[in-house]
Amino acid sequence: MLISGVADLHVHGAPSLVERHGFDHEVLGAHGAVGVDFAVLKAHEGSTVERAVLAGQREEAAGVEVVGGIVLNSPVGGANADAVEVAARLGGRVVWMPTVSAPAHIAAASSPELSVHRGLAFRQVDVLDDGGALLPGWQDVLDVVAAHDLVLASGHLTCAQALVLFRAARGAGVTRMLFNHPRMPFLRWDDAAVPELAGLGVVLELGILPDILTIDGPPSTTLGEVYPHDMLAFGGDLGHAHYPTMEQALPGWLADLKRSVGESGTEMIMTTVGRRLVQR
Repeated sequence: MLISGVADLHVHGAPSLVERHGFDHEVLGAHGAVGVDFAVLKAHEGSTVERAVLAGQREEAAGVEVVGGIVLNSPVGGANADAVEVAARLGGRVVWMPTVSAPAHIAAASSPELSVHRGLAFRQVDVLDDGGALLPGWQDVLDVVAAHDLVLASGHLTCAQALVLFRAARGAGVTRMLFNHPRMPFLRWDDAAVPELAGLGVVLELGILPDILTIDGPPSTTLGEVYPHDMLAFGGDLGHAHYPTMEQALPGWLADLKRSVGESGTEMIMTTVGRRLVQR
């Protein structure tokens, strides 16, 4: 085992409209075999809260603590505060902003970096108005996130859009915030945003699959060169049937991370930061 006690904030399993390596409990079991003992299930189709409860009871996933959340794409109505409230009361811990429904995703859907989502398309869900301000409906979502001390994740918002979101979230009392796969080119990462993101307490997610898919631009493992190591967390984004498993992909990616942030930084990113962000 390369590393133990890994917290993975981004795990995909079946059932899904995208072909996966296996059902939730099977993917979690395979992750557990190579050192993951805390995992967050994610599904673009909606909620994984109930699925996480069931998967965690399966023998195959023994030894892996698993939690879920809800993705606010069009199938759940976008800015649906009621859906977030139910997810929270059932034990959900993460609320993702639109992913496949995000304008940036839809605009870049034919690009190679989003090839993993080919065949999966949802109605667009807007987050900002034409002037770049957060649409009013999202304020109710932020209030529920704050009330239940949930993690607010950026989904597939661009860096500039995420900054608007996180400013509003902080103003609403949200204290746990996560920027998903920031180095993917279609999200237009900007190093100039680093001071404000760090000041807001936003954790950046480093992921294996996003780095595989990012052909143009530096991988997420290099974010440690510009961002505090204690604000970087691991979210593999694996589980896609036509891409490597954790067992196949982790060794090379972990070696890249160690070259960027060193042994102690790697240990912190892989085992500590994500767990601290999500767990109460």
